Amino acid sequence: MPASHIVVEGKKYMWDGETYPGEAEANEAKKKYEADGFEVQVVTEGGEVAVYTRRVVTEIVLEGPPP
Repeated sequence: MPASHIVVEGKKYMWDGETYPGEAEANEAKKKYEADGFEVQVVTEGGEVAVYTRRVVTEIVLEGPPP
């Protein structure tokens, strides 16, 4: 099972929770995540291919009336 997260160049990426049968399938998932605004790393380790993602928070939306 892949690690829950990795750190690349000081940036933390979280595992998407799936292992992929090959790099082609992982790269398809990568394209979808990138289209949604995520930064993506594809990692092959021990015969497993995993996708790790991160996205910088640019907006915080609070719900409910102000305190």
